[in-house]
Amino acid sequence: MDVDMSQSVNIQKRKTNKFARFRRQIGLQTMVVPGLMALLIFSYLPMFGIIIAFQNYEVATGFFNSQFVGLKNFQSFLTDPKVYATLRNTISISFLGLMINFPAPIIFAILLNELRNGAFKRITQTISYLPHFISWVIYGGIVIRLLAVDGGLLNMILLNTGLTQSPVYFLNDPGYFYGIMITTSLVKGLGFGSIIYLAAISGVDMEVYEAAIIDGAGRFRRIWHVTLPAIMGTLVIFLIFQISGILNTGFDQVWVLQNALNISRSEVLDTYIYKMGIASMRLSYASAVGLTKSIIALILLVMANYVSNKVTEKGIF
Repeated sequence: MDVDMSQSVNIQKRKTNKFARFRRQIGLQTMVVPGLMALLIFSYLPMFGIIIAFQNYEVATGFFNSQFVGLKNFQSFLTDPKVYATLRNTISISFLGLMINFPAPIIFAILLNELRNGAFKRITQTISYLPHFISWVIYGGIVIRLLAVDGGLLNMILLNTGLTQSPVYFLNDPGYFYGIMITTSLVKGLGFGSIIYLAAISGVDMEVYEAAIIDGAGRFRRIWHVTLPAIMGTLVIFLIFQISGILNTGFDQVWVLQNALNISRSEVLDTYIYKMGIASMRLSYASAVGLTKSIIALILLVMANYVSNKVTEKGIF
């Protein structure tokens, strides 16, 4: 009886302490409200629209009067012969991005951290950050102009140096598209992508580096045994997100660089969904494709997190 009374008293005290702490932090707590409202309005309420993936949706009839067709839209998606070429392009571009664009900001952050000339380091960071703040419409226009057959800078260099005897049709040849996608996204995101890793590296205790130096560790060994383990948690989280988003290739980038001649390599799921849903007004079909994509992303997220917890003992949850 006394034990039960003691437990109830402790529970009451914890509740009182939580309420008192909430009252003390009321100013901070209310700052969360706008974010929660935005999340509710723009992320959770639109989920109701998932229902049209199971309907033959028509704008005139609305959600409640459209014909329910079950999994017919999903079946159409999985049996569409164009989808497999689209999936090939999506996965190929994402896989190349995972192999090249994912480690690049990590390496760049480590190299910046090793710079001892403060002025040169700041200039390098500023220059590398700038492309991120240029929209893909403008940045893509610059890329198209640089790769142009007539007067493009890259073709002029190739012709004037004798590396080629005729202009190279970079954007018109599907064989170059994967390389253009990876290179342009790497240049645009390299500097900004390194910010998180630089912040993680800056949190490493300098005494650990000093101890490594005393033990005779060179620069490479300090990077391998001190820097990388220190940012491993951050690295793992971003890797998990990268794996879960393997079906996302960046609509804006592809849309700007895509044309009728490179469509065999540039058609990805994002552009396919847009064309089906907006251009062709097949809203139910496009919703089914988007929902399938989201389910696969969730499965990949859970699997990548599980493997990460087993291998590195670090994960999102």
